[in-house]
Amino acid sequence: MCGRFQLSVKGKHISERFNVEVFDEMYKPSFNCAPGQNLPVITNTEPGKLSFFKWGLVPFWAKDPKIGNKLINTRAETILENPSFKAAFTRRRCLVPANGFFEWKKGTKKIPFRVLLKNENLFAMAGLWETWKDQENNMLHTFSIITTQPNELMTPIHNRMPVILNREQETVWLKSTNSDELISLLTPFQSDEMEVYPISDLINSPFNNSQSVISNVKPDTLKPPF
Repeated sequence: MCGRFQLSVKGKHISERFNVEVFDEMYKPSFNCAPGQNLPVITNTEPGKLSFFKWGLVPFWAKDPKIGNKLINTRAETILENPSFKAAFTRRRCLVPANGFFEWKKGTKKIPFRVLLKNENLFAMAGLWETWKDQENNMLHTFSIITTQPNELMTPIHNRMPVILNREQETVWLKSTNSDELISLLTPFQSDEMEVYPISDLINSPFNNSQSVISNVKPDTLKPPF
């Protein structure tokens, strides 16, 4: 799964990379983006601006919005079979900008890792979004990040990873109406373009949100030994 990510760059860098309008009064850089937070996305219906949706998908037909707590991720392999995601896949797709994501390796002690591109550039994760209305017609906009099988880099750490799109694929993801073409994008990103390193357990709490969260922890300082 993908349960935390990083989007810590200035708004102007997001604007330049994705060709979107970013309102600085709304966007706040974060080293520790967590489920339940309102976070930046770029939707297929408004691709020219940065929107802010709650992380944790609430299907439009849901009776209780708390279901979103369980739907922070969408498995690529079952996206057309799961009723929670099928409609969104067809009509409501988004990009989730990031410059890193985090995963925990299980063992005697769970060890967190930061995963990023080797050039440390911004990238986009494939996502779905929904709009849910309560009985008073108040709208709640939510999203989920799509996950796939791990690449060679991620396999020793976790059995899932987010779907990362290259620039050409980003356009296809937002504009295409061909299901087969869209499904073909949901594959592991190239290992040789990524890197990973261990970080401290500061990442465990979403209240920790500073540069120290992503500081490299040397292997010999980890217990048990990495």
